[in-house]
Amino acid sequence: MPLALRSLPLTPPVLAAALLLGACATPPARPPVVADGTRARLALLESTDIHSNILGYDYYRLSEDTSLGFERMATLVAQARAEFPNTLLFDAGDTIQGTALADYQALVHPLPCDEELAMYRAMDALGYDGGTIGNHEFNYGLAYLAQVTGHPIAADGADAHACAGPHFPLVLSNAVSTRDGRPLYPPYAVLDRTLKLADGHGGETTAPIRIGIIGFTPPPIVEWDRRNLDGKVTTIGVVEAARRYVPELRAKGVDLVVAISHGGLDTAPYGSMMENANWYLAQEPGVDVLLLGHSHAAFPDPANAQSRFATMAGIDNQRGFVHGKPAVMANFFGRSLGVVDLALVRKDGHWTIDAAQSHSEVRDVRRKDGTSVAADPRIAPLVASVHAATIDYVSQPIGDTDFAMTSYFVELGNTTALQVINDAQRDYVERYVAANLPQYAGIPVLSAAAPFKTGFSATDDYTDIEPGPLAIRSAADIYLYPNTLTAVKIDGAMLEGWLEHSAGRFNRIDPSSGAPQELVNRKFSGYNFDVIQGGLSYAIDVTKPAGERIRDLAYDGKPVAPGQAFIVVTNNYRASGGGHFPGLDGSNIVVSAPDANRDVVIAWVRARKHLERARDGDDRPWHFVPVRTAGPVLVTSASGKLAQAKAAGIEGVSLFKDNGDGSSAYALDLSAGAPAAARHAHRRRVR
Repeated sequence: MPLALRSLPLTPPVLAAALLLGACATPPARPPVVADGTRARLALLESTDIHSNILGYDYYRLSEDTSLGFERMATLVAQARAEFPNTLLFDAGDTIQGTALADYQALVHPLPCDEELAMYRAMDALGYDGGTIGNHEFNYGLAYLAQVTGHPIAADGADAHACAGPHFPLVLSNAVSTRDGRPLYPPYAVLDRTLKLADGHGGETTAPIRIGIIGFTPPPIVEWDRRNLDGKVTTIGVVEAARRYVPELRAKGVDLVVAISHGGLDTAPYGSMMENANWYLAQEPGVDVLLLGHSHAAFPDPANAQSRFATMAGIDNQRGFVHGKPAVMANFFGRSLGVVDLALVRKDGHWTIDAAQSHSEVRDVRRKDGTSVAADPRIAPLVASVHAATIDYVSQPIGDTDFAMTSYFVELGNTTALQVINDAQRDYVERYVAANLPQYAGIPVLSAAAPFKTGFSATDDYTDIEPGPLAIRSAADIYLYPNTLTAVKIDGAMLEGWLEHSAGRFNRIDPSSGAPQELVNRKFSGYNFDVIQGGLSYAIDVTKPAGERIRDLAYDGKPVAPGQAFIVVTNNYRASGGGHFPGLDGSNIVVSAPDANRDVVIAWVRARKHLERARDGDDRPWHFVPVRTAGPVLVTSASGKLAQAKAAGIEGVSLFKDNGDGSSAYALDLSAGAPAAARHAHRRRVR
């Protein structure tokens, strides 16, 4: 059960009643004295990166997905509450954005002020004790964030009267309003709770505990969401914010300080704009426990021999400690629940952590035998109407296609799931420049798009749109995020640097090695593998180190000069520095459209009506530099998809091994298919 007896706020009526009782009745009993050496057990439960996956449902395939969803994670919460005598439940952010349902409530059928957001309605059913704000909470703008969190923000358009929000406190210490210099949300909160204790005689007694929570978000939000935050919000470093506010929190007599930080663990040198700064936050005095997120990974992950946490200094990947402090990071999309099992001991009048008897773990909704826990039956009815409305919305037809759009072999040159994005984006900006920006007339317009689904989360985490009718859900499948269309002006040297950075998706291949070598670097996110189209051709030499791989870069069949001007269409995230691409920091933006990239794609397909492979799905701007290797070069993708590679014209691909888990290793002959892979590369205009 959740901890009981929340303290009453001292509103005027409550205060008056308290004074009256003080005058007319015996004084209230003092809290019981808890002897030093008394022991207790407290579990801190954590969700993070739910991304509005309330139900285990895939709105792009219109089918159930039992491997994820808040409704199944809720079952893990109920099980933990039955197991532990005392629990608190927290959320570490990236909560309100990420599914078609979230977009529906934010963009398609805007939520009225007096209606609580579906995600928060589900969370309130579980009785959360607190949470923080992630980076994706800002994607829909400050006005929407203020509305759905029920917390006015000191910024233009976001400081109206409070609307319906969650029934638990949200804390955030390091995002600050430029209007008044104060954090957008309370930096911390104090929770007074009551612990259940064994009395030593087979019975139970209670004792008070005071817990402080403090929240953090990644400081680079001001770059990633520049369009929503520029001039309105600034950030301070995670460590700097902790040093400012943790002493204040400690001064309020708390027993424990729990840092709810939407970020991961990184041992790189610290800076105030560090995205994943919690390796350093854990070293700050006064912080007792860390609840982490953002990285879409589990910590601790003791069964995973490949876990990057296993080799980090100061990290205990078996028991879940960072610099000697308990920490946990649940996985994303409601796939798991983080549990910090704290052994508490009373010392010098306060509860302290017995680290030797404490540990952290991540509990998955998917069991080892492949089955999943049942969904909590309370959740689905709470969101039934908006769930049905979302399905109706994403099912609206927009056109049809005579070819499959997939991302199974996007790293090998299959651009069927990217070309429609790039053609739509380029068409939009070419028309916009012609109508509004005569100073840029004659500058070639290119477009960059990256695959969002490349098998990161599961073996079915790929775009797979079959030939036939296209609906809004099809566009949402190839473009998952509510980014807005943005274009930058760059030169040829910056263009080459952009492509070099994207080529970091590949591992360096040693041609002389007879051992199998993985081609794709899974530590490099698929959404940072930009493919640029619109008349370009280039080659990638994977035998060279990162930064030295782009060869024969040409536009319209002619070599690109370092000073040659280009306009490249992308999204607000990339143009403002997201992904750390060289030369992209928001300073060279020439078009900042109000339209979401996904809406641009939907409108383009509607106008196009019928997509044909030869015209809309066969532009292959790049190929690998041919090289013979002594051993096999492998690419991991979903099983049974060899025909997809052949249909896309990718040569030299064969099945190497079925991994038995829904994925297969495919062998790529790097010496094959280079000339064919570059066909249609010189096509400049959308015909």
